[in-house]
Amino acid sequence: MTKEVRKELEKLGNKVLGDIEKTENPNIDIPLRTLSNVIFDKKSGQLTLGNKSAKRYFFNVAHAKKFMQTMMVAGFCNSLLEEKIHTSIRDMYYNLKRTLPQSDENTFDDQAESDPLIVDLEVTIDVLREQLHLTTDRKGIVAGNVVIEDRGDSIDWSKLGSGGWSIPSTVDEIELKKVNAEFVLVVEKNAGFERLHEDKFWQKQKCILVGTGGQPSRGTRLLIQRLNSEHDLPVYVFTDADAYGFYIYSVIKSGSISLAHVSDRISTPEAKFIGLTPSDIFDYNLKKCTIKLKEVDIKRAKELLEYEWFKKNPKWQKEINLMLEKGVKAEIEALSHRGLKFMSEEYLPDKLKNRDFLD
Repeated sequence: MTKEVRKELEKLGNKVLGDIEKTENPNIDIPLRTLSNVIFDKKSGQLTLGNKSAKRYFFNVAHAKKFMQTMMVAGFCNSLLEEKIHTSIRDMYYNLKRTLPQSDENTFDDQAESDPLIVDLEVTIDVLREQLHLTTDRKGIVAGNVVIEDRGDSIDWSKLGSGGWSIPSTVDEIELKKVNAEFVLVVEKNAGFERLHEDKFWQKQKCILVGTGGQPSRGTRLLIQRLNSEHDLPVYVFTDADAYGFYIYSVIKSGSISLAHVSDRISTPEAKFIGLTPSDIFDYNLKKCTIKLKEVDIKRAKELLEYEWFKKNPKWQKEINLMLEKGVKAEIEALSHRGLKFMSEEYLPDKLKNRDFLD
């Protein structure tokens, strides 16, 4: 894959060089990442970018600095690939930050300038940031009967004690050597992951347990997608019964507006929602463990009602409207009101047995 990515970078460089040789204004054509250019593809069930784009010119006062910065980032990534090393997006910022000769102008004043350019490069040459050998902090943990190979090391996810395997951003580089599981359970909360991991839920239910620690990282989303697409494993998402938990599910399933350009590579349209639902609050007698909705919760829930992937589903409309009607939400941890092992021994097994999912 490295060769293909380098070819795309070289193609970009040669295009700019060609503009110069033809005495034309050097420019880069960058697909727009605006809301107006994000489309929900009903056939694939994913968010995707439309065909709108904008040119970034060198000989343009408004574009010149960003043009220079974009080429610096592209050159830096090409060097990483050539040297076969990885680095963080923070390291890249510091490596490229300098004052231009005979001026007070810096190449970059803040990392907030360099980060968006990485995404610009992604959409321009149609690759993942991770394929450019740029990494971010690890986020997400996993446990299960799986053996992987990661940079020459064989790692067994079933033998990592209480900690589990920490999911890196470069998940595309690992090899899934052995996968012995029937489904993937994705848990929003670290506390929920810890409870299920200690109760050996993944062993008893023969599944792979993934903890996202809130909004899932790109690496976690890619891992979930790979387990689904490469090993045909169903994916069930377990979050709080609130608008933010439901949005986490939608991001895993359909992608996000900010990353619509890579939805096809990191989202899992076949994912289903296993809970917690507003109906569960009443079905499992959790009324004493609810939290009153704040204005921000109400606003977010009403926004979700208009999302294409929730709007088309009557069951989702019913659940979100029930939450708004009752004015309450609930966390995964509320299940502990019924007993500390209720989640692992009754709630989730019942949901799985009855196939009580939302699509």
